[in-house]
Amino acid sequence: MKQLAKRIATIGMCLMVFATFGFAESIYVTDVLKLTLRSGPSTEHKILSVIESGQQLEILQRGAEWTLVRLPNGKEGYVLTRYLSTTPTASIRLQQLQEKHKSLMQQTASLLEENASIKSENNKLNSSLDTNEKSLEHVRAEYQKLKADSAQFLTLKSRYDKAAAQLEEQTKRADTLQEQLNRIEINQYIKWFLAGSGVLLVGFIIGFSARRQRRRPSLL
Repeated sequence: MKQLAKRIATIGMCLMVFATFGFAESIYVTDVLKLTLRSGPSTEHKILSVIESGQQLEILQRGAEWTLVRLPNGKEGYVLTRYLSTTPTASIRLQQLQEKHKSLMQQTASLLEENASIKSENNKLNSSLDTNEKSLEHVRAEYQKLKADSAQFLTLKSRYDKAAAQLEEQTKRADTLQEQLNRIEINQYIKWFLAGSGVLLVGFIIGFSARRQRRRPSLL
């Protein structure tokens, strides 16, 4: 009976060889605790290895009940087909999701840190902006004051220039009047000198005439 079963298994294996594709295919062990890798397509064959759930295998020959696979370490054997899946197991997907979640958490932490840095920089910029606005207000007030002082200065300068021009004109007029006064005084001095000289001359002439008149009788 066992020999018959072996012959049937051998024929089945041959049929599977012709039915399989000519290229390798990856497959996963389903969510069971352990799966035995046997030397033949039955539970009577020797156990070559024990495969953990989620282990990735390479299909060599696919069968309805048993599938010939190769482990990552190169060992080949048969496993029950019903425990194989073409999609990653829930544990693998969970691990992938956990890794993705970890990556997302790291990205989130990085984004939060970057957001905090940007917020801090924004606060500094706002503080600097407030300081600059206050400084601008101070400069604007100083400018308005300087502008008013400049206008007042220009007004005072205009008044000063006008007063200086008037003073210069008055000084020139005073100099002219002083020259005229000096000339008048000189003329008066000349007139007084001439008048005095004339008086002296007239007195001298009168005196001289009177003396001659006194002398004439004595001569007669």
